[in-house]
Amino acid sequence: MGFAKIVETMQTFKPRSEIVLEEVPAPQKLAEFSFAFSADVSNGLLGDAEDEVASGRFVLLHEPGGQETWDGDFRCVTFIRADVDLMMQEDPLLPSVGWNWFLSNLETVGCHYTAASGTVTRVASASFGKLSPRADEAEMEIRASWTPILSLSKKSGCDEMLLHIQAWCTLLAELAGLAPIPEGITSITARGSR
Repeated sequence: MGFAKIVETMQTFKPRSEIVLEEVPAPQKLAEFSFAFSADVSNGLLGDAEDEVASGRFVLLHEPGGQETWDGDFRCVTFIRADVDLMMQEDPLLPSVGWNWFLSNLETVGCHYTAASGTVTRVASASFGKLSPRADEAEMEIRASWTPILSLSKKSGCDEMLLHIQAWCTLLAELAGLAPIPEGITSITARGSR
């Protein structure tokens, strides 16, 4: 299964309207082949009420023959940052909950994977001095990597990789606090993939 074909398939993915995916330069020294998306997630409101509530980066690495720690030839790597409620940030279970959200999103759409690892970080910020009028802020960050288990068939492997992107975008939306889109409904706006 060729890396170029997988990338071509990934470039066709259309997320929900509040998520804007953009192809960005991928890290060059981690594997022989790499591809990356960045994502910005808005609150879905229009005009001055629109605000970015989450962002992320998804990198697909491919090393023919694999790397020892990957348990495969491919590796997905992600970073997600989302604003969270201050009370939520104080919950000592937030890191465990965040990690479970990550894993359950992979499993919900039927992704097959192995060797998942990562960190979940809570960040709280208070402003002082000339910045004191700003409200206190809280964020959650998830850094994770996993090895997708893909079929050898080109079509199946490409379709399976789309499931990993779908799970990642669903996680972005959940962390951003967006309401789920009911099955069978498509959200429509002028925004989308760039």
